[in-house]
Amino acid sequence: MAKHTQAHLSRTIEKNKPSGMKDMTKRQMEYYMGAKLIELGIDPKSAIYRWSMETKSNSEVWTYSAYWADSKERLLQQEQGS
Repeated sequence: MAKHTQAHLSRTIEKNKPSGMKDMTKRQMEYYMGAKLIELGIDPKSAIYRWSMETKSNSEVWTYSAYWADSKERLLQQEQGS
């Protein structure tokens, strides 16, 4: 089985929530992602991270993604090529 080289964590946040609550949710997601990488045996400092957001009616779906190893290299090459 191939080793995973990326992880994604999504949360749905209501649009009308105060910005402080949204910020707290995002910080929690960053913390959980770091903990998950440690659990997988990945050094969180070796990964790169990206945020994405999708709007759905009265909510926003925030996704926090971590990339390492081959996925990190591919993402960096794609970003440099754009």
